[in-house]
Parts: sequence; C-alpha cells; structure tokens
Amino acid sequence: MAVLLKMPGEKQTAVKYYVGVDVGSASVRAALVDGFGTVLAHAEQPIQIWEPQPDHYEQSSADIWAACCSVTKEVVHGVDASRIRGLGFDATCSLVVVDKQFQPLAVNSEGQNHRNVIMWMDHRAASQVERINATQHRVLNYVGGAMSVEMQPPKLLWIKENLPESWEKVGYFFDLPDFLSWKATGVTARSLCTVVCKWTYTSDRGWDDSFWKMIGLEDLVKDKYEKIGNHVLSPGEAVGKGLTPDAAKDLGLPEGIAVAASLIDAHAGGLGVIGADVKGHNLPCENQPITSRVAMICGTSSCHMGVSETPIFVPGVWGPYFSAMVPGLWLNEGGQSATGKLIDHVVRGHVAFPELEAKAAASAHSIYTYLNSHLDLIKKSLPVGFLTVDLHVWPDFHGNRSPLTDLTLKGMVVGLTLSRGLDELALIYLATIQAIALGTRHILEAMQAAGHDITTLFLCGGLSKNPLFVQMHADITGKPVVLSKEVESVLVGAAILGACASGDFASIQEAMAKMGKIGRVVQPNHEHKRFYDKKYEVFLKLVEHQREYRSIMSSL
Repeated sequence: MAVLLKMPGEKQTAVKYYVGVDVGSASVRAALVDGFGTVLAHAEQPIQIWEPQPDHYEQSSADIWAACCSVTKEVVHGVDASRIRGLGFDATCSLVVVDKQFQPLAVNSEGQNHRNVIMWMDHRAASQVERINATQHRVLNYVGGAMSVEMQPPKLLWIKENLPESWEKVGYFFDLPDFLSWKATGVTARSLCTVVCKWTYTSDRGWDDSFWKMIGLEDLVKDKYEKIGNHVLSPGEAVGKGLTPDAAKDLGLPEGIAVAASLIDAHAGGLGVIGADVKGHNLPCENQPITSRVAMICGTSSCHMGVSETPIFVPGVWGPYFSAMVPGLWLNEGGQSATGKLIDHVVRGHVAFPELEAKAAASAHSIYTYLNSHLDLIKKSLPVGFLTVDLHVWPDFHGNRSPLTDLTLKGMVVGLTLSRGLDELALIYLATIQAIALGTRHILEAMQAAGHDITTLFLCGGLSKNPLFVQMHADITGKPVVLSKEVESVLVGAAILGACASGDFASIQEAMAKMGKIGRVVQPNHEHKRFYDKKYEVFLKLVEHQREYRSIMSSL
C-alpha cells in the first residue's frame, strides 16, 4: 500500500510531478516527487533473492520489473496523469542476462532461466577477478588499481567459463539500471554511469578492445559491443521516445512521458544529497565547491562518493570516473561491502536476540531503537561510545572493498567474554557500528592523501535513520554529518533524473540544488577525539594481525 505523505492543495494545481523508482537489494521502492524535492507518496515491495550456494546471489528480472510496476501504480494512484512529467530509475549494479529475444537466461548450473540476475554482492567470480587483476591492464587504473569481484567483467568471464550453454545463447548483458530503462522505452542504450563504473568504459576512449581480448572475452568485441552496449547516454538524458505503450500500461503512467538514462542506486543517493543548499547551517562546506563534500549512501552496503574537478587516482578507491554522477566532474567511489547486512548479521546471530526481539516488541520499538536506549541505560556516567574500550571489531565479514581491495579479508572480534545477555548484545552492536565508522575514516583518509579536500559528510539511506550510526560517523571521522530533509534521498535522486529528462530543468546541477534539501546537521563531539584516535590505532592493528597470522598459516 502506498504511503501518502503530503497532499497537494488546491493552489498547487500547476505543480509538476516526477516518479523515481529505486531497486535495492531486497526491495523495490517508488516515490512521487514534486519539483521542490518533496516526496508526496512512496511505496515498497520486497523482491526475491536466491542463494543456491555460498557467495552466489541471484534474482529474477521479471520479478523485479513486476515489483517496479506495482509500486509505481501505487504512488500515482489518484494523481492527475497530465502533471507527471518524467520517470527515473536507479538500481543495484547487478548483472541481467537475456537472450536475443530478450528472454531471461539462467545464470546458474540448475538451468533456472527465471533466475537470470547475478547480484552485485555475488562473489562467485573470485578466481576470474584475480586473473583480470594480474593483467595490470591500463583500464584498472580507473578502478583504484584493482578490479572488484562485484564489477561485471569477472562475472561475464565466469558465465563464459562455467555456463557455456547460456553464453552461446546470450543476446544482451545489462546492468540492472539499464535493463529498467530498456523495459520502459524499448531502447538498449546504456547509462554512462553504469558502463564507466562497472564495465571499464571511459567517456573519452569508449571501450578498450585490448582489455576484453586480454581477459578472454574477445567475443564481445566482434559484434562491436552490441551485447554490452554501444550507445551510451549521460544520466538524466532522455531515452528514445519515452515510455512505450506496453510499459505505460504496466506502470500506470502516461504513454510517451520522458524516461531518463538511469543511475546506480548509490549514485542516485549521491545526486539526491550532495548538491543541497547549505546556507545558514554553519558548515565548513558553505561557500565551497561541492568537491569538499562526500555523499555516503548507507544501506545493505555503504558507498562513499566524492567528486573533483580534475581526475584523482586513489589507491583502493574506484574511479576516477568522468561525469558518472555529476556531469562535468570526476567521481571517486569508496565502499564497504557489508554494513546494514553486517549489523543485522551480528545482532540477529547473537544468543540474546530472542530476548531483544521480545522486549522491543513489548515496548513498540524497533530492535535498533531499543538497543540504542539500552546502551543509554548501561553507559552510566560514560559517553556511550566509550563502552567498547575493550571490545574491537574488524568489519570485513564480506571482504574489503576500499581502501584495501582484498575480498579475502575476514571479520574479527577482539574482547569477547563468556557473558551472553542483552548487555553484551548491545555492546557488540555498538562495536560493529563503530567499526563501520572507522572503516569510513580509513576510506576518507585514503581519499584525502590522494588529493581530495573533504570537510563534510552527507548521509542518506536506511542506516542514516539510526541516530547512533550517524553520531558515531561524526565523532570518529571528526566531520559534521548532514542529513537530508527527505529520508528517501535515493528516490529523490531517481526523480531528479526524470525531472532532467522532461526538460523542466536546464541541468542536473540545477535540479540537485532545487530538489535536494537539508534536514539537520549532526556535529562531532571533539572532546571524544582522543578516544576514537586510539580506537582507530587498534582498528589498523587488527588487519595487520590478520595478515600476519594468514602469512603464518600459508606456510603449511
């Protein structure tokens, strides 16, 4: 059911609307947004994930599209269709595989064709990415020096080597955001965002034939890249002739409305927050270019998006990507592969979780609101963060994306006792959040060492709703954190794309400034700096020790 947040009044009859659709890891969401960036209605629907074996995560493009249609119909129900001007999509950077007739093709050995999406977080192509990185090809300079297993070339190579039947039948490989714009318009154009960030395309040279040949995917070069895209559009550019009659019927939208070239979900979140007007909030980034800002999109995983006027090469951080998020600016993208997923894993796997669940339900609070309150109860006279003086977490339970680019790293916890109660669950929850924030500090320091000048963090995504997560990021990085007025910044970012495609705004920058709004600012507590500096020292020691013991064991 759609949640109607604000109802336009009689005097607003001329208001123009835009629809943003966001495909996350576990659900699809849609929002109806006006030209001031106000979310008027939103809806959400879960989507299915299959995990047939460890590190294999699959979805269905048909299931995803059906959910897109359902939530879009909900948010536009009862709205004057003539006021809806544009549609924008964002999605996870998952790989969609279809045949020459655009029918789904299996990405699994069971031959289940409906499971035709390899999810972004799928790590099946570990040996393929290792071989790709061993080439030291020049395109790797634009992904922090080493390609991630979460990018598309290793996944393509895995399919070729492990599913030859599917490989022979393939008509098209789409990044999920591009699949959605194709479903809406019938046009196979790709977004500059997806092909630059996940496929090694560059805005000046295009595809590099020598790379694909070197890694054993010369088949893609032969047909002039028809399978992976030879028509590339800038994010927010209008695709084809707009919404097709079939897609319009599926989505409940007017035929022919503008459909934008899409964005990866994190980049849409960045678009929704990074350009907001900060006047009057006493922030260090006021009257400074947006290159002094980092947008952090925190959900299942986290992404750290920083822009620059000239290319900055940051070891272990993806990019620089030209015009991949903000036109005309270079993008660097740091990231953590498991953040919200890690917190859930730690909390739900604890022996005291049933007690927590029961007490949270009895108090009519979420489990995380209850945990935050419980920490306030047990802290006594100490600041909450100081409770973990003897408890430390290394958060790479799903490998390290940035800045170490080592998918073989594992999670670590130091300081466990035999205690099994709710207090201990609350402490490990706190230590996990701190570890994620310390990981953010690690990424920011790498970006700053390479030439970025970062003064302010802009947070959005599900974890930004957790005040403890936000405060820990402010305290541990020492930087103010800006939260957007609209919690659903990713959806606002998708709607900004639709607004640009409609022609109602002259540029993405203009739309960002008008549709991105600040909610509140969380300042760091500088009195806690010494404690978190020490925690950070321990944090860096943890990975040193992990590498030492792995070196010892490798000599067996």
